[in-house]
Amino acid sequence: MPRINNPKPPKRAPKIDVRRGAKKKPCSFCQHGVDRVDYKDQAQLRKYISDRGKIRGRKVSGNCQQHQRDVSDAIKTARELALLPYTQRTVTERRGGRGREGREGREGREGRDDRGPRTPRPSRESVETPAPSPVLEGALIEDASVAAATLEAAVAEGTGE
Repeated sequence: MPRINNPKPPKRAPKIDVRRGAKKKPCSFCQHGVDRVDYKDQAQLRKYISDRGKIRGRKVSGNCQQHQRDVSDAIKTARELALLPYTQRTVTERRGGRGREGREGREGREGRDDRGPRTPRPSRESVETPAPSPVLEGALIEDASVAAATLEAAVAEGTGE
């Protein structure tokens, strides 16, 4: 009996494809005979943007390859012209999450959140003048002698000397 070099693998049960029986969603542009996608039609383009602002894929939107490309180009153009937003606004809460409030709550703290009590601001009269810069003290570059002379003259006029 001859020997078989490549034995056939045992037959497995066919995989059940859930989508196989489902019908593909038809392209709405092809159905209505639309040849161009208008970037100014915001209502239509919003159908192809998710709630987070991402462009929906072909499998989700049901567009054919050419119209999906046209839709994505139109959305990108509308975004650049500020007709559509790049991202949608999401409402987030300021408090909560993984911070200390989850464990302790608000009752255990005093003052202004976790920053401590507020200290008084210094008055405007008590503001100290900054230390003179080395440029004013005479540490000038030789090539910039004209600029240094005008700067010293301006400083002398400003201080009243």
